[in-house]
Amino acid sequence: MSREQFSPRNPPPTPRQLLIILGIFAGIIMAIAWGVWLLIDNVVWLIPQSVEQQIGRLVKPVYEELALPSPQQAELNQLLGQLEAELSSSNREKRDYQVLYVPQETVNAIALPGDAIVIYQGLLTEVQSENELMMILGHELGHFANRDHLRNLSRGLLLQAAIGTIIGDPSILRSILATILTNISQAQYSQTQEIQADTFGLELLAAHYGHVAGATDFFARLAKQSGNDWDFLSTHPAPDRRVAKLQRQIKAQQYPIHSTRPLPETLKLSPSKD
Repeated sequence: MSREQFSPRNPPPTPRQLLIILGIFAGIIMAIAWGVWLLIDNVVWLIPQSVEQQIGRLVKPVYEELALPSPQQAELNQLLGQLEAELSSSNREKRDYQVLYVPQETVNAIALPGDAIVIYQGLLTEVQSENELMMILGHELGHFANRDHLRNLSRGLLLQAAIGTIIGDPSILRSILATILTNISQAQYSQTQEIQADTFGLELLAAHYGHVAGATDFFARLAKQSGNDWDFLSTHPAPDRRVAKLQRQIKAQQYPIHSTRPLPETLKLSPSKD
């Protein structure tokens, strides 16, 4: 840079001026983020199923390659079908949900665009009754019903596109697929979204069994073992608070609690000794 560029008539910016410029830029980014947040909350319900299915065609093959057909996957889909029957009886929007069972030690469950729920082997080894497994499946169905996965994904993509436009990043479109995969695999929902999904799962559990036994069992055990490095803990809220909220809902709705059913034999897996 030549000396003429910073003459007495055109002095270099002071630290204070640089901070002001940085503050203005940060304010613009925050305003964009807030605008995107509000826009998605109001528009997400207008996104047609066909668009979600198109997104699913980009994402699902990655998990389908990991989820080879197995007796566990067939059994999980049978259980999911029972919950779908409850959705149909309540005149909700008809969908064709499926479980993709991934034989990996990750303790997690994911709702994918395109009506797929990923259940990892690691999560299944921690489940001790059919009821608590159905609660987890019902919870994931709750994210579909509330369109949480689309809401979070759309926010991330629009915010990235808006910022890329401002700073003139020509590679923004090439990173869309990577962003979709990252947002889905590391999905983190707000406390409100998780509470709503738990409420949905609780209602499905009560409708299917006539009681809500097992609704809090998995999360209660998770609270006692929270020192483990589980993906479920990084993508879901603290299990002890979750149990407390569910217990309050059960008491408020006066849901009965009876006995839990054992897991089907094909789903009884032992945790890895590694």
